[in-house]
Amino acid sequence: MDLSAINPILLLASIMVSATPILLASLGECVVERAGVLNLGVEGMMITGAVTGFVVAVATGSPLAGFIAAALGGALLSVIFGFLTQFLLSNQVATGLALTLFGIGLAALIGQSYLGVQAPSTPKLPIPGLADIPWLGPILFRHDTIVYLSLILCVAVWYFLNRTRAGLVLRAVGENHAAAHALGYKVVRIRMLAILFGGALAGLGGAYLSLVRVPTYTEGVTAGQGWIALAIVVFASWRPLRLILGAYLFSGIGVLQLNLQAAGAAIPVEILSMAPYLVTIIALVILSAGGGRASLRAPGSLGQSFHAAH
Repeated sequence: MDLSAINPILLLASIMVSATPILLASLGECVVERAGVLNLGVEGMMITGAVTGFVVAVATGSPLAGFIAAALGGALLSVIFGFLTQFLLSNQVATGLALTLFGIGLAALIGQSYLGVQAPSTPKLPIPGLADIPWLGPILFRHDTIVYLSLILCVAVWYFLNRTRAGLVLRAVGENHAAAHALGYKVVRIRMLAILFGGALAGLGGAYLSLVRVPTYTEGVTAGQGWIALAIVVFASWRPLRLILGAYLFSGIGVLQLNLQAAGAAIPVEILSMAPYLVTIIALVILSAGGGRASLRAPGSLGQSFHAAH
């Protein structure tokens, strides 16, 4: 194995790119779950955003149009989930799983004629002055707009949840929807807005996969990243800033295993490929052991249907 073939600067820069779709999707899901809704359809919304964004970007020649379309596509798919769970009071777990299956099937249907097609390139946006700093410049400040946006959104969501009245109301709904309703807050409206936000970010994350990371459309382009995003929300204990650590940690494992394969590591490829998913499972088991919901600080009403009669 030749470790000298691994460039640490390129490795760390690649981790930032690799973590972006997971970070976006997990951030959206974090807001949804802080509102008390468990949406397991992240994978379906991501792959819908991936194919929607790709199709629009290819048709218009504009990656920006593709990202906007992807956010809308993810949000529209989340509306289905929101209507079924918030108005028809269907089971959130079953509905989320159905949403994932629907999204995967829809993407396979739409994307058939786009397999192997090249996406228009997304320009990078080096930050003047900072991009030329030795080591740090290439790692942190020579990326595209979506990478920076994902980090800015994490800080913005943290501020929203912890420093604004609207954020405190959303958290109150997630902790005890009956008490929030008794105080006059519109529980269903708040949850629907959170669901829309989560769907938009999941769609945006999916588009980043098909427009930047690949950047060509392949079937199953999300490759389970929606499930990892769900796990990272738990790993981060529903805290937006911790999502950055979780996304970069798990994405780093994925990027590292690819680099180890290229360096000729004497480890079976199958073991290296399953490493990110295995570490995700181990981390969740360790976090959950002995403390359950209380130790993880899960919202009190997470996954519970709201009945106005309460």
